[in-house]
Amino acid sequence: MATILVIEDNQAIRENIIEILEMANYKVIEAGDGKKGLTLAETQHPDLIVCDLALPILDGYVVLQMLNRSDTPCKVPFIFLTARAERSEIRKGMDMGADDYITKPFTPSELLSAIECQLKKSAHTRHHVVAMPPVISNTMEEEPFKALIKDRNIKTFKNKQIIYQEGNHPSYLYFILEGFVKSFRIDEDGKEFITGLFKEGDFLGYIPILDKTHFSDSAQAIDHVVLAVIPISDFEELTNLNKHAQEQIIRMLTHTIEEKEVQLLRVAYDSLRKRAADTLLSVFNKYNVAGDNNVGIKFSRGNLAAIAGVAKESFARTLADFRDEHLIDIRKGVIYLLDIGKLNQLSN
Repeated sequence: MATILVIEDNQAIRENIIEILEMANYKVIEAGDGKKGLTLAETQHPDLIVCDLALPILDGYVVLQMLNRSDTPCKVPFIFLTARAERSEIRKGMDMGADDYITKPFTPSELLSAIECQLKKSAHTRHHVVAMPPVISNTMEEEPFKALIKDRNIKTFKNKQIIYQEGNHPSYLYFILEGFVKSFRIDEDGKEFITGLFKEGDFLGYIPILDKTHFSDSAQAIDHVVLAVIPISDFEELTNLNKHAQEQIIRMLTHTIEEKEVQLLRVAYDSLRKRAADTLLSVFNKYNVAGDNNVGIKFSRGNLAAIAGVAKESFARTLADFRDEHLIDIRKGVIYLLDIGKLNQLSN
């Protein structure tokens, strides 16, 4: 029996929701304000949260924000409930990590359908992580790191959701079980520069742990991302005591430094066409883990431009040129490389 936390300050609406959920055989816990709801979420560990947006003490946005910052690394499905139906309000909630949005007035069927959908998605994610062995990158195939990843708590992130923020100190080490993550910095003019791109099988956020300092950039999910969450103490114990693990970490650091040096040199000296070709090939290689040359690049133009270190408009014009030259094809927003040889010549 799944446990649902209902956070709603209107007693009549709250009691109506509770009655619907109990009739559907859910266990229900309730709170009349955001502060009490946050406490129940952190102590009772519900399977799903239905939360009103306009709450006393702490509103729904703050409740979700505080849960995202919680030391509890497991993702709980979160459904906003509100009378506000403005697109901006909905987008704000979804960007913060809400899983669904129900507007008042609602029918019992709408409420139950939303809850059942999110519980099924949550169960599928947990099953996928347990049933499918994680894909380990070439540098992570050794036993010490397999043991480090095994049986960890799981956290899921939506598209554009922040995983960690520049300037903060790390609380965990992350391992990517599913999806892509970008690290980036924002300069004083507000321009984004992507500092790294990480895929399934990569560790994330280990450099500030080794340096015992804060994050020098931010990390953001690209589409749907599933991470294994590893306590820092476990990572430090492994790297302090295991010589083989220390050698692997050195290889990881060396590879990261080399990638950043090449990226900075190309941004400083390469032409726009060369940078665009190199960016397409680099991202393609991240996607093409199975050696399938027909795989497409699903990154946004903004992300690709930020990797190349150029304006989005300039990058889009270069992509149009590449398409006219039959180097690439673009179908439904997905980029396919038609002539990898010529792109390599441009890149080199």
